[in-house]
Order: sequence, then C-alpha cells, then structure tokens
Amino acid sequence: MSLYERWILPRLTHLSMRQKQLAAYRARALADARGRVLEIGIGSGLNLPFYGHGVKRVLGIDPSPELTRLAQKAAGKASFPVEFLVRSAEEIPLERGSIDTAVTTWTLCTIPDPVKALQEVRRLLKPDGLLIFVEHGRAPEPKVVAWQDRLTPFWKRCAGGCHLNRKIDDVVQQGGFEIAELQTGYAKGPRPMAFMYEGRARVS
Repeated sequence: MSLYERWILPRLTHLSMRQKQLAAYRARALADARGRVLEIGIGSGLNLPFYGHGVKRVLGIDPSPELTRLAQKAAGKASFPVEFLVRSAEEIPLERGSIDTAVTTWTLCTIPDPVKALQEVRRLLKPDGLLIFVEHGRAPEPKVVAWQDRLTPFWKRCAGGCHLNRKIDDVVQQGGFEIAELQTGYAKGPRPMAFMYEGRARVS
C-alpha cells in the first residue's frame, strides 16, 4: 500500500464525505435501521450520529486502518456498542442470519467485487432483514454516462478504486436482493459524480 493510499486518501475521503448535503441522505436512509446493524464501508464513522434508538449494536467493516481509527473516535459518542473489522466485505466472519439491518453508503462504487459482497450480506441477514443503500453511480443520460465511462479509469486510481459508472440497482439485484424502494436523482456537483441511488431491499 502506497503512502497516498495509507495516509492521504483516507483523510481526503473523510473530508469529501463530510459535505453538508450528504447529511440529508444519511438521515433519510438510517431512520429505518434496527437491531444489530452491519455497516459495509463504515469509513470514518460519519453515519454513526444518524442511527436511531432502534439500533442495538453496529458492526462496521472497512479495509482502511486509518479510516477505522477515525471511526473508533466517533464511536465514543454513540449510544450503542460499535465494533470494527478491518477488511474488505467479500468475506465476513459472522454467522448466517445474524444481522437485522445492513447499510451501505457510498461504498458499492469502491468494493472490488460488489456482487460478491452483497451475496455475503445476503447470507448474514435474517430472513426479514433489510438492506439500506445510498450510492452514487451510473446516470440515465447517455452523455453523462459517456463521461462516467471516460473518467472512471483515472478516477479509480486517485479515489481508492471508486467507479463512477456502476448501475447500483442492477448490482443490488445481482447480489440476491429484491428492491422494495428506490429513488434516484442528482445531488449538487458535477453530474458524472452526482447521480444518486437511495433504496431499500429485501432478500429475494
């Protein structure tokens, strides 16, 4: 791992994800989280203040030790226990059916194999469990998509593997989920980076 990836990129990620406009997305998404929560890509812990009283415990997974250290500081202010695993999400050492809610926010764009990660999430969710996701991804307009495809090879190198052009609803369904709710639209910012998917899904 390079110096940039180890130290600089985590700080840039933390700063970029602190944008005020993202708070509304977090608040809407996390209102439905309940019970034992698995957060894929917990990053620096920016979601933690948005979890409600229905959350009993959060297990956060992230491959970045530096972001995990920042999240551990944020966890000190949480009203529920928070545990951490420093690893990617394609294989998670938890028992089948042990999770009530799974959360991904601006994460599926970066995981090397997002379908495999979601299949693992599906294994861990209880039969009535819920997947909550907020992600950026492939836009509907061909001109924007052309820019997303053009920029993604460069963007991946400087943004920790982030893809601008993943069609998130397709990824969720390929991971073994049935989408129950989905809203899409642009956030503020350059269109290739700003097309958002907000949704909830159940095990299919």
